Amino acid sequence: MDSNSIQRFKTLLGSFGTGVAIVTTRAGNGMPAGMTASSISSVSLDPPLLSVCVDNQADFNEILSGAEFFGLSILGENQEDLSRRFSEPTPGRFDGVLIQEDVHGIPLIVPALAQIVCQKWNAVPAGDHTIFLGRVLDGTAHE
Repeated sequence: MDSNSIQRFKTLLGSFGTGVAIVTTRAGNGMPAGMTASSISSVSLDPPLLSVCVDNQADFNEILSGAEFFGLSILGENQEDLSRRFSEPTPGRFDGVLIQEDVHGIPLIVPALAQIVCQKWNAVPAGDHTIFLGRVLDGTAHE
Protein backbone atom coordinates (compact mmCIF):
# COMPACT_ATOMS: atom_id res chain seq x y z
CA MET A 1 0.00 0.00 0.00
CA ASP A 2 1.40 3.40 -0.92
CA SER A 3 1.76 6.28 1.56
CA ASN A 4 -1.15 8.23 0.03
CA SER A 5 -3.49 5.28 0.55
CA ILE A 6 -2.28 4.81 4.12
CA GLN A 7 -2.80 8.49 4.90
CA ARG A 8 -6.29 8.42 3.36
CA PHE A 9 -7.21 5.38 5.47
CA LYS A 10 -5.96 7.14 8.62
CA THR A 11 -7.88 10.32 7.71
CA LEU A 12 -11.09 8.38 7.14
CA LEU A 13 -10.90 6.48 10.42
CA GLY A 14 -9.70 9.62 12.21
CA SER A 15 -13.12 11.12 11.44
CA PHE A 16 -14.67 8.67 13.91
CA GLY A 17 -14.59 11.19 16.75
CA THR A 18 -18.22 10.77 17.80
CA GLY A 19 -18.03 7.02 18.12
CA VAL A 20 -21.27 6.53 16.18
CA ALA A 21 -21.83 5.51 12.58
CA ILE A 22 -24.62 4.16 10.44
CA VAL A 23 -23.61 0.91 8.76
CA THR A 24 -25.49 0.38 5.50
CA THR A 25 -25.85 -2.13 2.70
CA ARG A 26 -28.52 -3.49 0.37
CA ALA A 27 -30.74 -6.36 1.51
CA GLY A 28 -31.30 -9.33 -0.78
CA ASN A 29 -34.46 -7.65 -2.10
CA GLY A 30 -32.46 -4.55 -3.10
CA MET A 31 -33.87 -2.33 -0.36
CA PRO A 32 -31.45 -0.21 1.70
CA ALA A 33 -30.70 -1.59 5.15
CA GLY A 34 -28.79 -0.02 8.00
CA MET A 35 -28.13 0.13 11.71
CA THR A 36 -26.38 2.33 14.24
CA ALA A 37 -22.99 1.01 15.31
CA SER A 38 -20.54 2.27 17.88
CA SER A 39 -18.14 -0.67 17.91
CA ILE A 40 -16.07 0.16 14.84
CA SER A 41 -12.30 0.11 14.75
CA SER A 42 -9.32 0.18 12.49
CA VAL A 43 -7.78 -3.29 12.12
CA SER A 44 -5.02 -3.08 9.51
CA LEU A 45 -3.26 -0.56 7.30
CA ASP A 46 -2.11 -3.07 4.68
CA PRO A 47 -4.61 -4.05 3.52
CA PRO A 48 -6.81 -1.28 4.91
CA LEU A 49 -9.30 -3.14 7.13
CA LEU A 50 -11.85 -2.08 9.69
CA SER A 51 -14.21 -4.01 11.90
CA VAL A 52 -17.81 -3.55 12.92
CA CYS A 53 -19.61 -5.69 15.50
CA VAL A 54 -23.26 -6.64 15.02
CA ASP A 55 -25.50 -8.39 17.53
CA ASN A 56 -26.43 -11.87 16.32
CA GLN A 57 -30.11 -11.19 17.17
CA ALA A 58 -30.26 -8.06 15.00
CA ASP A 59 -32.00 -8.42 11.63
CA PHE A 60 -29.08 -6.51 10.13
CA ASN A 61 -26.70 -9.36 11.06
CA GLU A 62 -28.34 -11.68 8.55
CA ILE A 63 -28.49 -8.94 5.92
CA LEU A 64 -24.82 -8.05 6.34
CA SER A 65 -23.89 -11.75 6.33
CA GLY A 66 -25.35 -12.00 2.83
CA ALA A 67 -23.84 -8.75 1.52
CA GLU A 68 -20.62 -8.35 -0.46
CA PHE A 69 -20.24 -4.61 0.22
CA PHE A 70 -21.19 -2.28 3.05
CA GLY A 71 -20.76 1.36 3.93
CA LEU A 72 -20.28 3.47 7.01
CA SER A 73 -21.54 7.01 7.44
CA ILE A 74 -19.78 8.51 10.44
CA LEU A 75 -22.14 10.88 12.22
CA GLY A 76 -21.47 14.28 13.71
CA GLU A 77 -22.63 15.36 17.15
CA ASN A 78 -25.64 17.13 15.63
CA GLN A 79 -26.96 13.87 14.11
CA GLU A 80 -28.20 12.17 17.27
CA ASP A 81 -31.66 11.84 15.72
CA LEU A 82 -30.24 9.61 12.96
CA SER A 83 -28.31 7.58 15.50
CA ARG A 84 -31.51 6.92 17.45
CA ARG A 85 -33.57 6.27 14.31
CA PHE A 86 -31.21 3.56 13.05
CA SER A 87 -30.78 1.97 16.49
CA GLU A 88 -34.42 0.84 16.63
CA PRO A 89 -35.69 -2.15 14.63
CA THR A 90 -38.44 -0.18 12.90
CA PRO A 91 -39.43 -0.12 9.24
CA GLY A 92 -38.92 3.03 7.24
CA ARG A 93 -35.56 3.97 8.72
CA PHE A 94 -34.53 5.55 5.42
CA ASP A 95 -37.78 7.52 4.95
CA GLY A 96 -36.84 11.17 4.46
CA VAL A 97 -33.11 10.51 4.91
CA LEU A 98 -30.87 11.94 2.22
CA ILE A 99 -28.59 9.25 0.80
CA GLN A 100 -26.17 8.91 -2.06
CA GLU A 101 -25.16 5.59 -3.58
CA ASP A 102 -21.62 4.52 -4.31
CA VAL A 103 -20.71 2.55 -7.46
CA HIS A 104 -21.78 -0.70 -5.73
CA GLY A 105 -25.22 0.70 -4.87
CA ILE A 106 -24.40 1.10 -1.18
CA PRO A 107 -26.55 3.84 0.39
CA LEU A 108 -24.50 6.40 2.32
CA ILE A 109 -25.98 9.05 4.62
CA VAL A 110 -25.58 12.68 3.51
CA PRO A 111 -24.27 14.70 5.23
CA ALA A 112 -21.76 12.76 7.35
CA LEU A 113 -18.33 13.44 8.82
CA ALA A 114 -16.99 10.65 6.64
CA GLN A 115 -18.33 7.99 4.32
CA ILE A 116 -16.46 4.72 3.94
CA VAL A 117 -17.17 1.91 1.47
CA CYS A 118 -15.94 -1.60 2.23
CA GLN A 119 -15.91 -5.00 0.64
CA LYS A 120 -16.68 -7.64 3.22
CA TRP A 121 -13.40 -9.39 4.02
CA ASN A 122 -14.54 -11.87 6.65
CA ALA A 123 -17.09 -12.50 9.38
CA VAL A 124 -15.96 -13.90 12.71
CA PRO A 125 -18.30 -15.22 15.42
CA ALA A 126 -17.60 -13.54 18.76
CA GLY A 127 -20.00 -14.54 21.52
CA ASP A 128 -23.37 -12.92 20.96
CA HIS A 129 -22.01 -10.74 18.14
CA THR A 130 -20.39 -11.20 14.76
CA ILE A 131 -17.30 -9.19 13.90
CA PHE A 132 -17.50 -8.15 10.26
CA LEU A 133 -14.19 -7.19 8.69
CA GLY A 134 -14.29 -4.85 5.73
CA ARG A 135 -11.58 -3.94 3.27
CA VAL A 136 -11.79 -0.19 2.70
CA LEU A 137 -12.28 0.47 -1.02
CA ASP A 138 -13.11 4.16 -1.00
CA GLY A 139 -14.22 6.98 1.19
CA THR A 140 -14.55 10.66 1.75
CA ALA A 141 -13.75 12.62 4.90
CA HIS A 142 -15.43 16.00 5.39
CA GLU A 143 -14.47 18.89 7.66
